[in-house]
Amino acid sequence: MSASKKFTTAVSSIRIIPLRGLPEVVPGDKLVRLLVAATRRQRVRVGQGDIFIITHKIVSKAEGRIVPLDSIKPSRQAARWAGKYNKDPRLIELVLREASGIVLMKRGVIVAETHHGFVCANAGVDVSNSPDGTAVLLPKDPDRSARKLHDGLTRAFGVRVGIVISDTFGRPWREGLVNVALGAAGSASLLDYRGKTDASGKMLNATLIAVADELASAAELVMGKFERVPAAIVRGYAADGAFQSGADLIRPREKDLFR
Repeated sequence: MSASKKFTTAVSSIRIIPLRGLPEVVPGDKLVRLLVAATRRQRVRVGQGDIFIITHKIVSKAEGRIVPLDSIKPSRQAARWAGKYNKDPRLIELVLREASGIVLMKRGVIVAETHHGFVCANAGVDVSNSPDGTAVLLPKDPDRSARKLHDGLTRAFGVRVGIVISDTFGRPWREGLVNVALGAAGSASLLDYRGKTDASGKMLNATLIAVADELASAAELVMGKFERVPAAIVRGYAADGAFQSGADLIRPREKDLFR
C-alpha cells in the first residue's frame, strides 16, 4: 500500500451483535439466506456500514471444503512424523498437502504457509466443530468468498455492508489465540497513519493498523468457541478510504524479517 493512501476513523463506540440460531451448515447451503434469516429472527435491522464477521468454518462447510479422513492415504513422511508425536497420520498428510511450504515442524507442531500466503498452524486444517472423521480446510479464495457475501447481503438488506471472514491464529511471541481476517470485502482492512502527525506533532512512519484483524478479534468475544455462534455484526465502526481485501494483510516475503 502506498503511503499516500490514508484512512481516517471517528469512532465514539461500537456494538457487537452475535447472530444466534444459525443451523449446522452443510455443503451447498446458501449463507446469504441463512444470515438474512438469522438477523430477521433476532429483529436486527442491518444498517449502512455494518460489518459482518463470519467464521471461516461455515464458509468452508458451505463451499464443500470438508474432507473425510478415510479418503486420505498418508505418505511415508506423514506416517513417520505422526508416529513420533502420536498424531493421526491422515491429518498430517492433509496438512502437508494444504501447505505450499513448511516453516517449522518441531515438538509436534507444524507451522506452514498456505497457498493463500497465510502462515499458521497446520496450514489451517481443522477438526474442531467438524463432523466425526472429517477435517475442514480453509476456503480456496477467502476474498472471493467475502465479495460474494458482500454482494449478496448488500442486495438483501439494501444497504452497503462489510464482510470479514475470520479464523483463529496463534502468535509466536505472545500466549493466547486471536481471531484474524482471512478474507474481507466492503470495508477497509488497514488503517494507514503513515505520513500523519501524532498529538506531539511527530511524523508517523510505520503505523499501519490491521483494522480487519482487530474487528475479527473483537467479534470473537461474543462468538466464542462453544456457543455455536459463527457470525456477528459490528456496528459503529467506519473507516474512510478504498475497500480492501484480506490479502492486503499478508506481509510480503521480502518484508518478513523472520523467515
